[in-house]
Amino acid sequence: MRLLPSRPLNSYLLIALWLAVSVLGGLLAYQGFVKWGLGDARDAGDSRLERYAASLLSEADRFAFVPALVALQPEVQQLLRTPQNRALQRKANQYLETLNSQIGTLNAYVLNRKGHVLAASNWQQPDSFVGEDLSFRPYVQQALKQGKGRYFGIGTIRGEPGYYLTSLWGEGAQQGIAVVKVGLAQLEQFWSHAESPVLVSDENQVVILSNVEAWRFATLQPLDEARRGALEVSLQYNGRVLKPLDWHWQQGPEGFQLLRLPPQAADPQGKSQAGDLFLVQSRPLAGTPWQITVLSPLSRTLQLARSRAWLAAVMTALALLTLQIAVQRRRHQQALEQARQGLEIKVQQRTADLLTANTALQQEVAERIQTEQTLRAAQDELVQAGKMAVLGQLSTEMAHELNQPLTALRTLASNSQRFLERGQTDVAQRNLQRMVELTERMGFMTGQLRNFARKSAGDARAVLVASLLDGAQDVLEVRIARSAAVVVSALTPPDLQVWCDANRVQQVLVNLMANALDAMQGLSQPRLEIDCQASGQWARIIVRDHGPGLSEDARKRLFEPFFTTKSEGLGLGLSLSADIVRASGGSLQASNHPKGGAVFQLLLPMVDTLQVADVRIPL
Repeated sequence: MRLLPSRPLNSYLLIALWLAVSVLGGLLAYQGFVKWGLGDARDAGDSRLERYAASLLSEADRFAFVPALVALQPEVQQLLRTPQNRALQRKANQYLETLNSQIGTLNAYVLNRKGHVLAASNWQQPDSFVGEDLSFRPYVQQALKQGKGRYFGIGTIRGEPGYYLTSLWGEGAQQGIAVVKVGLAQLEQFWSHAESPVLVSDENQVVILSNVEAWRFATLQPLDEARRGALEVSLQYNGRVLKPLDWHWQQGPEGFQLLRLPPQAADPQGKSQAGDLFLVQSRPLAGTPWQITVLSPLSRTLQLARSRAWLAAVMTALALLTLQIAVQRRRHQQALEQARQGLEIKVQQRTADLLTANTALQQEVAERIQTEQTLRAAQDELVQAGKMAVLGQLSTEMAHELNQPLTALRTLASNSQRFLERGQTDVAQRNLQRMVELTERMGFMTGQLRNFARKSAGDARAVLVASLLDGAQDVLEVRIARSAAVVVSALTPPDLQVWCDANRVQQVLVNLMANALDAMQGLSQPRLEIDCQASGQWARIIVRDHGPGLSEDARKRLFEPFFTTKSEGLGLGLSLSADIVRASGGSLQASNHPKGGAVFQLLLPMVDTLQVADVRIPL
């Protein structure tokens, strides 16, 4: 926001004070939320420490009784007294092999007081311990001094890390040491799903267990030369390079111990990233020289504290702004009241204008509706007039066609009277049956004209294309019958349906067929072809004559009102036909056939395509 030099000095001071108080409120809130988040992280970390420590001690103590159990076996005790007895050694080996397989430990073996392996569970494998001198191993020396012991180390033969449990029994030279090596891979696999890093360090500050693979066998603190030399002699870690993690601890608020990971301590598996801040919580493991440590990530806690601090700063700013607005509102109440009154006057004026415009718009809409209805009525009258014109053209032919049945009826009636006088009732009955057939034929012809002359209700519905073509042919049956050389070819699928006003579309077909018959008057071999087919979303009805075809001028003006190539007529037939087809959602097109004659194509939407959102009329 740009401050103008003309603004009073107290306004600048007020804005500066408002910003300062808002920032101070955000900082105080941030500190409070950080302490609160650290407390929650500490409680969650204590719970994880308790759970992880219990699982580790449970896994370690699960096999604590096994060395003493091995020492109680008779074949083991006898082998200690007579180590040269091969039969006893074989029995002891088999017992240790079976025991190791059943309880799921890595190895189990027995040593004499000098540290030589007398029997082992892996006695049949190439890297068998039998005969090895392990007196230098710290867990052997621990057992000789304390009677039993627990020790973590890496095997010198196989290189497997494990937890060694030892037990000393016997007296004097007959003393023996039972050793069981327990693998902790299952525990590490369980810890791999933990949501935060966890590690276990031994008495040498070496990380012996962790769900972060990059931290295993690294030191929490740099080792001095004396300690490194002792570890190289004992081979506790079997020559592993013990690199320090080089972690830098920080002292957080209220005694919290924090750790920010350096780049070299990042976990490529994703549990920790360089620069992440963690809450460090540690506790010793009972019965062992080990210490378990849990690192609780604080990135989410700090992010939440920042978000809440921003919210607190915004709320403080809003509260101060609300107070300032209240003061300004009191000062400007009178000015706002005046502005409100002026606005009400403008609103009233605008409302009156809108009402006037709305009234005028309603009148215009009513006029347009009335005009549309008038045009619709005029179009209906024109359509009806077109029908009457077609009926006028057919009246002469219809009268001639009806004259023959009437003459036949008079003759049959006169003959039937004579046959009845002579008593020839069977001949009279046949004449009467023939008279009935002639009257039915005359009724069918006049009925088709009557149906064609009826005004359309204007309602669209599903109509079979075959019924439309049959109706049009029935209306023109007299003209078609009088033109003996006319052949009508109607290739129509019987189940093809279109959506239209059947009466009006039938009139279109009558117009097209009548025009085709007119175009072929005087020809020696007139031919009228009607074809119907489904084309995509459309029903395509094709009416072709074998006349002279359409001139270029006629093709351009064919569908214009009052344009005609005949000596009589108003020229409205094709114009009205095109309007009727467009109202049904289709199109009417005209062209010349390559082999001669005019071709009219009538496109109507099929019933199955009515749900299509965008139906385009093909050209």
